[in-house]
Amino acid sequence: MKLYIKNMVCSRCKMVVREIFEKAGLQPVSVELGKVDLIEKPNAQKLNELNAALHIVGFEMIDDRKSRIIEQIKNAIVELIHHKENETLFVNFSEYISQKLNYEYNYLSNLFSEVEGITIEKYFIAQKIEKVKELLKYDELTLSQIADKLGYSSVAYLSNQFKKQTGLSPSFYKSQKQNSRKNIEDL
Repeated sequence: MKLYIKNMVCSRCKMVVREIFEKAGLQPVSVELGKVDLIEKPNAQKLNELNAALHIVGFEMIDDRKSRIIEQIKNAIVELIHHKENETLFVNFSEYISQKLNYEYNYLSNLFSEVEGITIEKYFIAQKIEKVKELLKYDELTLSQIADKLGYSSVAYLSNQFKKQTGLSPSFYKSQKQNSRKNIEDL
């Protein structure tokens, strides 16, 4: 039995969700970004309790098919940008999403745009820019290294996209004392 959970974006999220299920007396077979596998389906009361406990910490169960697919798209993008090694960003993005979710990319793209009001590509770019902000804040890599790590063809292209998204150049953003970053799940 698979249960789909909205707003899971990191390893700590998986840990918190596993803990909630275990406290409810359920032993998950696996907990992945956006998904929990159980041996058997919990009853309606247990599902309501789980949903309430998840909601307290910012998660919620997803029960309709469209919402599950949207969440899977978001999780695949977050995983690709924030949790995979840099060589995966050089793959064809539409093929990656299509293969990861087992649907035609056009269907996924249309569904995402319909439900979220933005394109998958714009969501992907927003996630990449948040990763750039994170890497700039850590100040361990040059802009050239960041561009390379995130699959940009050049520093100029990264800078251009960064400025379009934030209104600031990467170097000006880096020089600011308070860098405003967004939570991944808020994008």
